[in-house]
Amino acid sequence: MPKFLIQASYTPEGAKGLLKEGASGRRAAVDRVVAGLGGTVEAMYFAFGEDDLVCVLDLPDSVSMAAASLSVKASGALRTRATPLLTLDEVDEAARRQVDFRPPGA
Repeated sequence: MPKFLIQASYTPEGAKGLLKEGASGRRAAVDRVVAGLGGTVEAMYFAFGEDDLVCVLDLPDSVSMAAASLSVKASGALRTRATPLLTLDEVDEAARRQVDFRPPGA
């Protein structure tokens, strides 16, 4: 199952909701969304600095990740970035594939 790294920062309204619900309330909400899409939450951490929240999610496919991302962003409570994560085997396979590429000007 594909893995995705989620990095998020709360908007002021989202931070108010976090203060009201607490971290465990938000974890339950994330679990519910991800499970509803057929996935699991591998890890979830709160942070401070540029990102307020970091998660690693297992989801069935990129469309599921896009569906979650669109819903979360539409709420206005978080700004998020989703990064697909590759296994070592996937990178090894990619490195073996031949790509017919010519750099600009070459």
